[in-house]
Amino acid sequence: MLTLDAVEIARGAFCLRADFVIPGGALVALIGASGAGKSTLLEAIGGFVPISGGSIYWSGADITREPPDRRPVATLFQDNNLFPHLTVSANMALGLTLRRRPSAADRKQVTEMLERVGLDGLGDRKPGALSGGQRSRVALARAVLQNRPLLLLDEPFAALGPALKAEMIGLVVGLARERGKTLMMITHDPQDAHLLGDQTILIADGRAEEPADTKRLFSAPPPSLASYLGT
Repeated sequence: MLTLDAVEIARGAFCLRADFVIPGGALVALIGASGAGKSTLLEAIGGFVPISGGSIYWSGADITREPPDRRPVATLFQDNNLFPHLTVSANMALGLTLRRRPSAADRKQVTEMLERVGLDGLGDRKPGALSGGQRSRVALARAVLQNRPLLLLDEPFAALGPALKAEMIGLVVGLARERGKTLMMITHDPQDAHLLGDQTILIADGRAEEPADTKRLFSAPPPSLASYLGT
C-alpha cells in the first residue's frame, strides 16, 4: 500500500499537495492538465524530487528520505531510456542485474518476457531496428522485470496511435496483474484512466486527490480534460 500523507512539493512558484492512499496491487491513473504536476509527483514518489512536507509510506514503512535505488519503485519514462548500443535482450536484462554478463537464470527470464510482450525472436536486435511500439514493449518489459512492487509510468505510450496505445495499456494491466504490482500511470486521456479501472487521482489547482465525481471522466463521448476541470 502506498500512502502520501500531507505531502507537499514546492519548486519555485509551483506547489502541489498530495493526500491519498493506494491499495497494494491497484491500477491507478494519474490525470491532469499539462503543467499540473503529474510528472513531478511521480518523481517525488520515486525519490528523484525532494518533498518539502509530509511523508511517503510503502506498506507502513516511511520511505520519505530513502534514495531512489532503495525505494520499491520502478519508473518508465516517456523516452523509454533504452541503450542504443545494447541488444533488446541486454536492455531487458538490466532490469534484473547490472552485471556485464547476465546469469543463466536471468537469460531465461528475459526469454520468457520477450515472448510475453510479443517480441519473441527479436532479442538480438538493437533498439534502432525496432518500431516505436516495439521499443515501448522493451522498456516496459525491463521495468516489469525489476524486482520492485510499485511501477510508475510517465506517459510512455503518448507517441503511439490510439489503437496501439490501448493495446499497450492492456499489456501493462495484464503484466501488473500477473506479477502483483501496484501501478500508477500518467495520462491526459480520461479513457486511458477508464482502461486501468481501479482508481483515478486527479491533479488540479495544486492538489492531487481522488475526484469527487469520477463518472464524469468516463462519460461517452468523453469530455475534454479542460471541460472537466472547468478551464
